[in-house]
Amino acid sequence: AGLKRLALIWAQAHGYSICAIEVRLPQCRYRADIVAYRPEPKAAGSTAIFECKQALPDLRRDNGCSAELRARLQTVHRRRLLLEKHLRVHYPHLRVTNSLFPEFDSHNFAAIEHHNYGQVLRELNALQSRLSGCTKFEKLLRYGCANLCFLVLPNELFRASEIPVGWGALVESNGTLALMGKPTWHNTTPENRIHFLERIAAAGTRSLNREFRISFEEVLSSRSRAGL
Repeated sequence: AGLKRLALIWAQAHGYSICAIEVRLPQCRYRADIVAYRPEPKAAGSTAIFECKQALPDLRRDNGCSAELRARLQTVHRRRLLLEKHLRVHYPHLRVTNSLFPEFDSHNFAAIEHHNYGQVLRELNALQSRLSGCTKFEKLLRYGCANLCFLVLPNELFRASEIPVGWGALVESNGTLALMGKPTWHNTTPENRIHFLERIAAAGTRSLNREFRISFEEVLSSRSRAGL
């Protein structure tokens, strides 16, 4: 509950004023801990997903990973950071500025099909899949569930090399969240974003029904009496 509360505060402070918890996402079977929507004037707003992980087993899912695998992951992660540093210098035109906040600007390294960078990403994804034992994070990106995805962690669990590629990292320290890794911006259709907003609204309605003890049977009965 602590991380979720902090994530809700962080989201709203950054313009994501419409939020809900435990929402089934459009286009996939997964539920997200927190989903958030940032309204934008005269356009469909932007969307974000927050996954909160309090415990190491929940984060990694697989306790059987060897020390050698983790060491290799660290090495490949450092290689990725070094390559991205050089690519930003040599290919400044790859910068993507389609987000409202400059700190979320990313770089479209895939556009140049850099062989070594592609190899590093493939190995990094393979190592992280083996480490976590699941593919939820990767699928949320692949299915285009939201524009931005964040992993929310306590400080003692944060390892930069274990943050899924494309996800941002919000790390708790002294009762606040700090952005320790920027997410990649993913384009989604306006229809998808509206559908996302509808899921938030539906979650809010269910919460109100629970608060006022309104059952589905009561709704059906009222609908029948109204001839709907």
